[in-house]
Formats: sequence, structure tokens, C-alpha cells
Amino acid sequence: MLPIFRSIWRKALPLSAVLALASCASGPPPSPVAAWSNAGQLVLVTTAGWNANQGRLRRFERDGDAWREVGTAAPITVGRNGSAWGIGLHPAQSGSPQGNGPEKREGDGRAPAGVFAIGTVFGYADATATAMPYQAMTASDYCIDVNASPLYNRIVDAGVVGDDAVRDSTEPMRRDLHAGGDQRYKLGFVIDHNPQNTPGAGSCIFAHLWKAPGEPTAGCTAMAEPVMQQLLAWLRPERHPVFVLLPSAEYQRLQRDWRLPAP
Repeated sequence: MLPIFRSIWRKALPLSAVLALASCASGPPPSPVAAWSNAGQLVLVTTAGWNANQGRLRRFERDGDAWREVGTAAPITVGRNGSAWGIGLHPAQSGSPQGNGPEKREGDGRAPAGVFAIGTVFGYADATATAMPYQAMTASDYCIDVNASPLYNRIVDAGVVGDDAVRDSTEPMRRDLHAGGDQRYKLGFVIDHNPQNTPGAGSCIFAHLWKAPGEPTAGCTAMAEPVMQQLLAWLRPERHPVFVLLPSAEYQRLQRDWRLPAP
């Protein structure tokens, strides 16, 4: 198994968890599921196709070698232009002989598709009902979505890194204070896309509340507040939860090889 090391989320540290990669000079390549074989919880989002911006969310728990669904499916929205292959725990798909679909890029309005670790929970309140690591956001917290910034794809505190470092970012984490009372980041969690923080590959990918029912996002996954609350209360860090987002056709193609829940 390729170990995943998560650090406590502190100001000015990388947004994404650090994925430790191992390689060897000989022998067969590792199984594509090795990076999430220890996952005991799985959040699954499926959409009708690459350009679909609506979908549904389901929750699963590992039961022996199989997955067992818990709770009921809920509607969600994704990027306004649909989804595209992201960078996560899964093998690269875009450009491969068997893969199809676009590749996630900064500002493309698409949510990253693939398998991703679930990072820190965040919100406006001092605490929330979850066992996951939680970070209360302040007025000086920003996620950096500027390609040329050395802080790209990280959540930082302007009080630590300086106002100039966050000046061009469009992602204040307290949108209620900086964007006319916007409640979308009132509660959410980090989806660990682009853990190496590659410039231009997409940044600041979250699951968060939707602005209005059915309204798509700039590249995140959005849902109703009761759905988010139920999801956060269910997640357990010791079960190494993962987030999976795939168009239905890609899900059916990869489900067996990636040992994902049955459709």
C-alpha cells in the first residue's frame, strides 16, 4: 500500500495532503486501488456525463471485501461546465488509450473527476459536529487560486503571509464577510485534488453548501446544508474516507478494476 500522510491543517501549510510515492526498478506496477485500499468509507458522486453539472451523492461503508450503501442518495451540483479528470489517488486517465474526457485546468468551470482523499473540514463556526479535523475560518483566510503564486492551491492566513500574497485571490474562505453574506463556505471540506500543487492544474476544490438548490459551482461539489451535516457527522478519519466523482459511463468502465461499489 502506498501510504498517505496527512498533516494537521495549519496556517500557510499546503491545502492538500502529501501523497508519499514509492517506485521500484522492476516488477509489475501497483494495483490502481492500492492508494485507497484502506478506505472504509466512500463518498460517491456520479453525473450523467462530462458536461453535466448535476448529479447525486451516495455514501458507502466497507463490509468485508464489498461496499454497503448507507443512508439515501441526495442531489448535488458540480462545476458549471461539468467535470474533468483531476489529479488524486487514481492512475492518470486523460490521454491514456482507455481513457477519455477532458483534463482539469484552472478556471475551466469543471469539477475534478477521480478518487481523492478527503481533507480537513472547514466552516464559519468555531466548531461543528464531525470527527474529522476541523478548521474555523477567519476573515484573513484565503485559498490561493493564482497560477503564478508560490502558495497556489493552499489555504493561507493573510496575517502570516502578508496582504500582497492574497491580493489577487478570488477565494476568501469567509465569503460571508467578503462576498455579501455568501453562505457557501459556511460548512464544507477539502477534496484533495492536485496534491503536488501543480500550477494551472486546478486549485481550491471543496465540497460545500450550494448557493441555491441546483445551482452549479466554479469547480466544487455543492449540496444542501442538511446533506452536508449528515455527511460530516458520518465521516471518520480512522476509516480513511475517500471522495469519488465520475460520469456514469466512466464509473461503469472503472468500477470493477477500481473496486468501487456496484452501480
